[in-house]
Amino acid sequence: MSSPIRVGIIGGAGYTGGELIRVLLRHPGVTLAGIHSRSNAGQPLYKVHTDLLGDTDLTFTDTLPTDVDVMFLCMGHGESRKFLEATHPSPSVRIIDLSQDFRLDENGKRPQLNGAPIVYGLPEWNRDDIKKAMHVANPGCFATAIQLGLLPLAKEGWLAEAYTTGITGSTGAGQSLQPTTHFTWRADNISAYKTLTHQHLKEVRQTLKALNPLVDPPVHFVPWRGNFTRGIFVSSTVTCAAPLKDIQELYRRYYQGHPFTHLSSEPIDLKQIVQTNKCVLQLEQAGDKLVVHSAIDNLLKGAVGQAVQNMNLMFALDEKAGLDLKAGSF
Repeated sequence: MSSPIRVGIIGGAGYTGGELIRVLLRHPGVTLAGIHSRSNAGQPLYKVHTDLLGDTDLTFTDTLPTDVDVMFLCMGHGESRKFLEATHPSPSVRIIDLSQDFRLDENGKRPQLNGAPIVYGLPEWNRDDIKKAMHVANPGCFATAIQLGLLPLAKEGWLAEAYTTGITGSTGAGQSLQPTTHFTWRADNISAYKTLTHQHLKEVRQTLKALNPLVDPPVHFVPWRGNFTRGIFVSSTVTCAAPLKDIQELYRRYYQGHPFTHLSSEPIDLKQIVQTNKCVLQLEQAGDKLVVHSAIDNLLKGAVGQAVQNMNLMFALDEKAGLDLKAGSF
């Protein structure tokens, strides 16, 4: 057996950092070489992530992990770029960034680090580029759910315009306390936010245009805050007059060989995917209007799970390694 991949995590105290630790502790091909957190240095991981009591004796450190093969950046938006500019990691260390800092092209080209492009990490779109990448920018959670719902239509040239609504759990807002993340505000409540202006729209439009340069379909997105902790449910309405059975076949063909994205012939719900790296899709049609439903766990397929999936591809591991996770059905 080859030596395990040595992993460093920067920003290990937040929601994504904690979820990444949980997944990687059970990954058969890696070892955790260092978990960085300035505010928790010296503390055992379970002091912050209390569910890890009995799972690991590792402690947080305020020194940068050294002698690592890959470094995950689980930092706030804007912080990853500052971190890389200040620390200059070795060109031999692969970087997987979970922030939005490097997701978008710059002047028509992918952003670079140490002379290597930072590849956009949506495996169902560009798996081959990820396999060859030194560095990956992990997609946003809403962006992942929307894109997985629309990619087959865009590639076929059947996507002219999309009207999308989506609801997300409170963990999507991160761990920092905000008025709209208080339990007393969130419970028994929903609200719209960033209507038609959500930052993930730029990723979606960039991918759809790259997939089919002949079209640039507008996507109109209204996101909602949900009164639950994790999961994203998105519904996209498009005009498509093709028979439903032909559209379903298009989706099955597109996602054939992609182990985490599945088309359901029955209505879908969040409990199918929470605590997993799956995306489940369902198609409904009335006349020439098609609705594509997609559901993912915002912390896994929308963040950490997809990041580990990308790492597996980058290091030629089984794409599903460490990601055989069970949904909490009831």
